[in-house]
Amino acid sequence: MTIEIQELHKSFGRHEALRGLSLSVPEGSAFALIGANGAGKTTAIKTLLNIIRPSRGATRILGVDSRRLGVPQLRQIGYVSENQDMPARLTVAQYLKYLAPFYPTWDRDLERSMLEELRLPLERRIGDLSHGMRMKMALACALPFRPTVLILDEPFSGLDPLVRDEFMERLLRQAGEMTILISSHELAEIEGLTSHVGFIDQGRLLFQESMVDLSERFRQVRITLDRTAAVPASAPKSWLHLATAGNVLSFVDSRFSEYGLATTVAASLKGVRNIDVEPVALRSIFTTLARDLRGVGSP
Repeated sequence: MTIEIQELHKSFGRHEALRGLSLSVPEGSAFALIGANGAGKTTAIKTLLNIIRPSRGATRILGVDSRRLGVPQLRQIGYVSENQDMPARLTVAQYLKYLAPFYPTWDRDLERSMLEELRLPLERRIGDLSHGMRMKMALACALPFRPTVLILDEPFSGLDPLVRDEFMERLLRQAGEMTILISSHELAEIEGLTSHVGFIDQGRLLFQESMVDLSERFRQVRITLDRTAAVPASAPKSWLHLATAGNVLSFVDSRFSEYGLATTVAASLKGVRNIDVEPVALRSIFTTLARDLRGVGSP
């Protein structure tokens, strides 16, 4: 595994940000770390990069304990954060010229093509860039050396749709060359990039699995009855976000199989006229699980 987190704990005073978090990111994957605000995503990433120290537990990246990361590993790790620190007094061109010698693999041709595609103003000082331009600048600093691992922490925060599209287009061009760990609330934006997902809640990992498996087991189900619909008392726990409207019962099945659904519906409901089943987008999977964790029913 390119990235491993084992029984990670981190406290800030009395607040436990991470509570025994464990996960692993397969080599070559694009792993999305998702969860509500305050779930512990940024804390986990900063601990992984040795920006902050854990209270206990261990993290490894590129086979090395995060607390022992050295120049050979840092030359292979790209990092983009919504609050990226960059020298405000330097121009775009000056900062890229400063960075390049630190990375033996820095590709000047790739740098030039990125600057052109992202339309970064070379002579403008970084401190004078807009937020969107600063995020594009951070990406332009993280990709030209062709990192083995790219870590993105809320890279789309505050970006307008056009800048998001430009950011994603550039990222997708190199996605197959590296392992990506991305934390983002913009789940619709990253779904096409993501190969694996880890869901964090209150500092703990609820599950991690491939997008293929996740997409196969979640389905939006709408059942039309010949009478006014009601939530069955015997509804299985895997039926989430149950709702009724007239003679239609709807829910998200989190353990979907055609045979299993047909069998359960036959045992739980009478007068079924029709069953419609549709795939569920990553954003909807997240909101459904988040509502279920907090005991929030249908709006």
